[in-house]
Amino acid sequence: MAAVTRLFRSSSYVSLIRRSLSTAPESASASSESAQVRSQSNSPPRVDPKDRNIQWVFLGCPGVGKGTYASRLSTLLGVPHIATGDLVREELSSSTPLSKQLKEIVNQGKLVSDEIIINLLSKRLEAGETNGESGFILDGFPRTVRQAEILDDVTHIDLAVNLKLPENVLLEKCLGRRICDQCGKNFNVASINVKGENGNPAIKMAPLLPPPHCASKLITRSDDTEAIVKERFRVYNDKSQPVEEFYRARGKLIEFDLPGGIPESWPKLLEALNLDDYEDRQSAAA
Repeated sequence: MAAVTRLFRSSSYVSLIRRSLSTAPESASASSESAQVRSQSNSPPRVDPKDRNIQWVFLGCPGVGKGTYASRLSTLLGVPHIATGDLVREELSSSTPLSKQLKEIVNQGKLVSDEIIINLLSKRLEAGETNGESGFILDGFPRTVRQAEILDDVTHIDLAVNLKLPENVLLEKCLGRRICDQCGKNFNVASINVKGENGNPAIKMAPLLPPPHCASKLITRSDDTEAIVKERFRVYNDKSQPVEEFYRARGKLIEFDLPGGIPESWPKLLEALNLDDYEDRQSAAA
């Protein structure tokens, strides 16, 4: 824990975002072709990311795509994407006493304890400090108000991005996840096409199919059964949704409704974060 405090306190992370958050305008209508940024949310000012440090957290129900979009933003902004899920999976692949404890927790669909997560995160941040990292995008942490309070004690979180999808879409998406047993890459065989009704927009997500050499090697994660996925949703609703209120009360929350898959959602997310012109400049300079 001392490593976490030392890293955060010693870094000059007081960003322009936190000093000048502006209220995002409310969407005029629930269009099926665009994602909504909720009216109580805040958007970062349009400042060149290279002139500011980034300290963001990504929130959202399991399977919503936190890792996908956090990773893309990490590449775009040049800051590390730290996913506690990856930290847990790395530990699970080891043969330590902690890995045995984690396997029982994960297979039951329960949240990993604060103490274990903070221990893993502390080691990761200490390694980042050694390598000269500056800024971060956290994915999967904090998951409880207690974790958010601990994080708030040691650093300034500039922005909490809360990704949203209807639960029926999330369930179908989670049950469609597959992993190549040989290369370890992630795919999704679900083809989602939800019609817009009762004021809710339509949602379309094309499957992310594997290349031919991976097709015969696909496996399903042991915790991606319907019962376990629904249990993860229940645990999230009980323990993690209060984290949204934690950041909302501090004026740091953006709630972003995903309108579909990556092609539909990525440009809208950049627009909500005032980064759409930045990606254009990066592409032009490449």
